[in-house]
Amino acid sequence: MSVMIGIDPAKGSHAAAAVNGGEVAVAELEVRATRRQTRELLTWAQRFPQRCWVIESANGHGYLLAQQLVAAGEHVVDVPSTLSARVRVLDSTRSQKNDANDARSVAIVALRNPGLRVVAPEDHVAVLRMLSKRHKQLASLKTQAAARLHAVLAQLIPGGLGKEMVPRQASALLRRVRPASMVETERKRLAQQHLGEVRRLEKELVASKARLREAVEASGTTLTEIYGVGPVVAGLLIGSSGDIARFPTRHHYAAYNASAPIDASSGTKKRHRLNPRGNRMLNHALHLIAITQLRYPNTEGRIFYERKLAEGKTRKEAIRSLKRRLPDVVYRHLVADQQPRQGPGDTQERLCRLRDRPSILTAGASAQSPRATPKPTPQATSSPTQRGASTRLEHPLTSTQASLCAGGPIVPPDYGAYIP
Repeated sequence: MSVMIGIDPAKGSHAAAAVNGGEVAVAELEVRATRRQTRELLTWAQRFPQRCWVIESANGHGYLLAQQLVAAGEHVVDVPSTLSARVRVLDSTRSQKNDANDARSVAIVALRNPGLRVVAPEDHVAVLRMLSKRHKQLASLKTQAAARLHAVLAQLIPGGLGKEMVPRQASALLRRVRPASMVETERKRLAQQHLGEVRRLEKELVASKARLREAVEASGTTLTEIYGVGPVVAGLLIGSSGDIARFPTRHHYAAYNASAPIDASSGTKKRHRLNPRGNRMLNHALHLIAITQLRYPNTEGRIFYERKLAEGKTRKEAIRSLKRRLPDVVYRHLVADQQPRQGPGDTQERLCRLRDRPSILTAGASAQSPRATPKPTPQATSSPTQRGASTRLEHPLTSTQASLCAGGPIVPPDYGAYIP
C-alpha cells in the first residue's frame, strides 16, 4: 500500500500519521525526540513498502529528523506550516488543533500538492548557508557595538566621532580624555569596553570572510565570474538558493527571490507591483550585485541600466529591470555548477529533467485530483498496531501521488514569467 506519512515535529516528540490516497489515516504513532526516533519510525513504517515521508518545516523543527530519514535512504518532502494549517482549518471533521490532526493535515498537503520541495542530503550548500548566516550575524553585532560606542563617546567628547570611525581613531581620542568626575570615569571605562568589542568583532569578521572564501572555492562555483560577486555574496546566493533543481525555470527562481513583479491587475486595468515577499536574503544579495555594477562604467549592469534610461524608464524602474535580469544570470550559473555533481541515478538530476515535462495542468487523466479519482471498495487491513497506532481503511494513491512517493514531483505552473 502506498501512503504519505505526515509528521508534525516538535521539540519533545513527533506525531506521525500514514494517510492513503483517499485522505484517510490508516495508522498513527507518536515517538519521543530521542536518539532512537528514526529507528522507531522506520520500524513502524515497515508495513508500508511504498511510502513517502512528509515533514512540516523540514528547515525548522523537523530539520534533524528530515536529514536522518534522508541519510537512511528514505524519500522526504517538506511542507510549509501555512499549508498544513490551512488544510486542518478547512477540514470539517478534524479541525481541532492537536498533534494527530496536524500530522494528518501535513500528509494531505502532499497528496494535494505534488510539487513540494524534496529534502536533499546536506552538502556544501548547507556549509555556505551556515557560514553566510554567521557572517551576517557578526556584521550586525559589529554595527550594534559601534552604535553603542558612538553613543557613549557623544556624551564624553564634544562632537563625538565622525561617521567613518575606525578603532584606532577612537582609541586615540579616549587616551586624551581626562575624566573630571566619577560619572565620566565610568563612561570612559564603558567606552573602552565597547571599543574592545568592536575590535574583537572585526577580527572575527576577517576570519569569517576567509572561511567563506575557502568554502566558495571548494564548491567550484562559477558565480564569482559575475561582476560584483565576491565570496560573501556568492555564499549568500548559494546558501539562500539551496537546491537549484527545485526551480524548473528561471521564472520560478525570480519569483522565489521576489525580483519578479507580481500581477496586481483589476478589471480592465493591467499593472504589476513589487513583490514584498520571497527570500529576502537572496533579494538582498541581488541588490548588492546591482549596486556594485552600477558604480562602475562599462559593466554589463551599467550598460543595461543606461539602455533602460534611454528607453524612457525612470532611475528606479531601470534598477528594478536590472534586478530582474540578474537572477537569470545567477540561475544559469547555479544550474551549470550543479550538473557535473549529479550521477545518472541522482534524484537531483531527475528533478532537473522535470523542466521538459508538461505541467500538471496539461498532464491529462494521469494528473487527476485525488478527489476526482474513483475509490475502490475499501478493505480492512490486518496490520498489527503499535503504541497507540490505529488501523483504518485502505485506499490506493493516484498516479500523480504515487509519482511523488517514487521521488518524481510534478512541475508546478510557471509563475513570475513577467519580465519588465
